[in-house]
Amino acid sequence: MTDRPTPGTPPHAPVGASVSAPVNAPVSAVVLDIEGTTGSADHVHTVLFPYARKRIAGWLTAHRGEPRWTEILDGVRTETGTPDLDEAGAVEALHAWADADVKAAPLKALQGEIWAAGYADGSLHGHVYDDVPEALTRWRAAGIARHIYSSGSVAAQRDWFAHSNHGDLTGLIDGYFDLTTAGPKRAPDSYRTISRTLAVPPGRTLFLSDVRDELDAAAAAGWQTAAVRRPDDPRGRSVAGHPVHGDLTGLHHLPPAPPPPAA
Repeated sequence: MTDRPTPGTPPHAPVGASVSAPVNAPVSAVVLDIEGTTGSADHVHTVLFPYARKRIAGWLTAHRGEPRWTEILDGVRTETGTPDLDEAGAVEALHAWADADVKAAPLKALQGEIWAAGYADGSLHGHVYDDVPEALTRWRAAGIARHIYSSGSVAAQRDWFAHSNHGDLTGLIDGYFDLTTAGPKRAPDSYRTISRTLAVPPGRTLFLSDVRDELDAAAAAGWQTAAVRRPDDPRGRSVAGHPVHGDLTGLHHLPPAPPPPAA
């Protein structure tokens, strides 16, 4: 649910050893990416995306005329610049976006609707790496806020963690951000929006992602950053400009920010 590199695109930095470094500045909030960081990118691309694509046309037919149908159709019309686009044209656009993994808000909203039904009937589950629940638990105990930021819709993010292979983890997460509530993940202004929403100083917010462009955008907004590159990541364990961790275990003991002074 994040911006992954196009297959065949060279990485920003050569494959190298992990450059893990402790976070020394105080942290009030951690914001985490999903795909490739807290959960398997392969699960997204080989399970979730195909599941949703096969059901796009059927979902629109089944929900024709309903408010959510109207919202998604209007979103496709806006994104494509064709105000008179009909349902068949919308299906064509949604299929094209799905095939190209375009981060279009109407597609992400519809995927979330389709996945929700799959989670509810047990056909789907979200994948979460084994080290993630412990990290979230430790940060909660330390008084550090925990939020998710993904290109997938807020509803899809919540379902991913509610129906994970480790059970319902939503109690460990304070909130969620997506393309609609924050903005594109490679734009510094999106991180500034999140900072305003959280009312946390940028320098006390730590962003964890596997994508350099996202980390660069967060750093440009004044955030602390750390890359997470899992051992099986084909891009290697080096991300220029950011410390790299192979999982979250090296981030268990973040320095919590002191509480604000009493008024």
